[in-house]
Amino acid sequence: MRDLPIKTALARLRKANAAFARKHPGDPADRQPVHTVYGGAQLFRADSTRKLGDLALRSLREYAPDPLALGEALGLPRGLAERVYPRVVAKLEREPVEDYRIDFEDGYGNRPDAEEDQDAVRTAEEVAQGLAAGSLPPFLGIRIKPLSGELYGRSLRTLDIFVTTLAARTKARLPAHFVVTVPKVTIPEHVTTVAAMAGVLERKTRLPRGSLKLEIMVETPQSILGPDGTAPLRRLVAAGAGRVTGAHFGTYDYTASCNITAAHQSMTHPACDFAKHVMQVSLAATGVTLSDGATNIMPVAPHRPAAGAAHTEVQRRENRAAVHRAWKLHFDHVRHSLLHAYYQGWDLHPAQLPTRYAAVYSFFLEGLDAASRRLQAFTEKAAQATLLGDVFDDAATGQGLLNFFLRGLNCGAITTEEAAATGLTREEMQGRSFLKILEGRRKNG
Repeated sequence: MRDLPIKTALARLRKANAAFARKHPGDPADRQPVHTVYGGAQLFRADSTRKLGDLALRSLREYAPDPLALGEALGLPRGLAERVYPRVVAKLEREPVEDYRIDFEDGYGNRPDAEEDQDAVRTAEEVAQGLAAGSLPPFLGIRIKPLSGELYGRSLRTLDIFVTTLAARTKARLPAHFVVTVPKVTIPEHVTTVAAMAGVLERKTRLPRGSLKLEIMVETPQSILGPDGTAPLRRLVAAGAGRVTGAHFGTYDYTASCNITAAHQSMTHPACDFAKHVMQVSLAATGVTLSDGATNIMPVAPHRPAAGAAHTEVQRRENRAAVHRAWKLHFDHVRHSLLHAYYQGWDLHPAQLPTRYAAVYSFFLEGLDAASRRLQAFTEKAAQATLLGDVFDDAATGQGLLNFFLRGLNCGAITTEEAAATGLTREEMQGRSFLKILEGRRKNG
């Protein structure tokens, strides 16, 4: 066989690289929220996220009124607690919820059709009001019921009523980063059906084509390993025809399906780690964001006095101890997720918001100084391999270091002044590409 001419080989290489880049877009271009707060549809109002923030602040001020108290509850060193605490307060005052899911599934339950119809209309009207008032969180969506044989009709009807009502009230305008969460996905047809319904609704309501995005929930072993021994997650995502932007892990349905007893169903169970690692490998470089599940032990005080009565000193101590135990558990779960590169998870109660942000912020602040030095040294040497102290960095490290700062900036863990210690400009950071930063510096210098 004659050798392939180099020009032909290079042309084929460029074409193959372009095709790979289209199929594997890498990290999502936009910000990823650090959590999703799930709330029953019956409870949602246009100002729900502000009310959740107020409740979170009340809990923080009652059970950890200063950095020292929060540090003691969560096991943070004093210096770190003093850096974290004001940022948590500022976040709860400014943007207490990053992502909210109006839940028509577990948080809502099975109700008469007329009642769910009414709630679908009402929540859509509340979203329209929130959109007009600017009171919605940066990310928002609804979770419909599963596409099982018993519930698919109800699920699609709720989606139809909600989207149709919302589009009518907003003149075919969706909130930013709006998404439909599809629970208990086990077969591609679950995703295909909702994607087809989304297309019908876009045409019906004159929403832009492709604007209704989907999230799938991974809650069963069948979603991790198929009967043929392969991981079906890529096929489930592909079934959405480009609409699927996220995959969320359902801790308690998954562990129950694995016959793990209730006492040991936890986000940190090895069975969950295995499933989430398969999710990471299966969906790497697809642009699909991943989310961990929820901590189901709520930071709620056990003693609630009758109207007009006051807590005794013993009750106050027991309340504080109970809330601190639940906070520490939630904090540890979030840290576990972060260490495994799951930067998003679920929250179910407003009193979990302080520990969500405390865990995220401490995670980024602990590594801030070292990451700043490494990124600065690596950039200054134009991505040549470097040895800073005892840490060796090669070309694969640059984008990872940049992503660290982008995530920290987006959630409020890192300030722009702190990010400037890397030597990168704001424009270079916003470009989100380490390769483009190097190309720009080579051209300019």
